[in-house]
Amino acid sequence: MDLGIAGKVALVAGASKGLGFGIASALAAEGATVALASRSRERIDAAAARIDGARGYVHDTSAPAPAARDLLDAVARDLGPVDILVVNGGGPPAGSDALGFTTEQWEAAYRSLVLGPMDLVQAAVRSMRERGWGRVLAVSSSAVREPIPNLVLSSSHRAGLLAAFTTIARQVAADGITVNTLLPGRIATDRIVENYGSVERAAALAADEIPAGRLGTVEEFAAAATFLCSTPASYITGTALLVDGGLTRSI
Repeated sequence: MDLGIAGKVALVAGASKGLGFGIASALAAEGATVALASRSRERIDAAAARIDGARGYVHDTSAPAPAARDLLDAVARDLGPVDILVVNGGGPPAGSDALGFTTEQWEAAYRSLVLGPMDLVQAAVRSMRERGWGRVLAVSSSAVREPIPNLVLSSSHRAGLLAAFTTIARQVAADGITVNTLLPGRIATDRIVENYGSVERAAALAADEIPAGRLGTVEEFAAAATFLCSTPASYITGTALLVDGGLTRSI
């Protein structure tokens, strides 16, 4: 299938490793020109060097709003206006006591998981509307459907961004822009190590708890992301797609 994104400019946030890097690699494999963003210059340059034609940019999603506009402007100068935006960021601290987080921790999670991504979306959608084509995709979590007990900060704020994306999708659909969300379950990344101690422990639990009987791969997740960013997916918007091997039970 021709995904129709050859020559499109894609910006992937949180792309130095894991799901973000996997998505950036998959988009590049389909002919997109890819900009990768991360807080670390060293890590993002190393990641960009692994993808032909990619370019790395330093961006902290939790930075104030002008940073998002500056990033979009820099990508536009170097590569062209952004056609595909993937917002992705690491999760805030975990903890078994949902009432044990400080106000500052709640505010920091809100900044990185809601305000920061929305700054990027607002900056990108303006020019997408002018050109009559755009793809906006958020990497979220299956926890927005079934909250995970030790991830209250992540579950709460990612659910808020999902609500915003669903609303925005309706307002920009007629402009040729789709706005969707991917909900990963247990994918074999560094985040799994943080949450479960090791990939091996997560895999052992997966064998018992996940209907597919295993962890998902970055490549499987990136394939779903790439399709939602494609031209053939132009009639799919405002949706949240689970990529979790059947783990989530909620309707």
